Amino acid sequence: MKSANGATLGFEQTLWQGKEDWLKRSEAETCLSPQFGAPPTEDDGEPFEEKMARLTKELSAQFAESKKLEEEIRKNLKGLGFDV
Repeated sequence: MKSANGATLGFEQTLWQGKEDWLKRSEAETCLSPQFGAPPTEDDGEPFEEKMARLTKELSAQFAESKKLEEEIRKNLKGLGFDV
C-alpha cells in the first residue's frame, strides 16, 4: 500500500489505514441511521418474542452445522498429515 506521498507503507500502517477507513464508513452509517448504524427496517408483523425464539433456534442450528463442518475439516486435515 502506498501513502498519499507515494511512500510504501509497512504492514502495521496498512492495518492502521484499513481500520481508519472502516471507522470513517462506520461513523457515516451511524450518523445517517436512526438506529445507531442498523439499517431501518419495516415492521414485519412478527412479535418480538416469537421472532427472537425463531432466530435463536435458527442460530443454534447454524452453530451445530458449523461444528459438524469444523470437525470434518479437522478430520480431512489430519488425514493429510496436518493436526490442528
